[in-house]
Amino acid sequence: MATTPAPGEGPVRPVSVSLHEGTIAALKERTGKRGMSAYVEALIQRQLERERLRELIEEAEAEHGPVDREAVEAKRAILRGGKADSADAA
Repeated sequence: MATTPAPGEGPVRPVSVSLHEGTIAALKERTGKRGMSAYVEALIQRQLERERLRELIEEAEAEHGPVDREAVEAKRAILRGGKADSADAA
């Protein structure tokens, strides 16, 4: 049985998408004509990752309840080089 490749894996195939002219112009300006596919591929992969992360968070919250926002902010401060406000935030 063949498995479906994960995002970013497998052979590259051309597909057709419809975009507004302004979007195309901005994309070409940012990437040049030859970098458009890689740019769009990266954007789609990032969006898929965000959606999957959101699903995982929703599943975890359904099972364990909502996250403690203060604990999240304390961890975020540590990641940004600050210090946690309390010992149990570390």
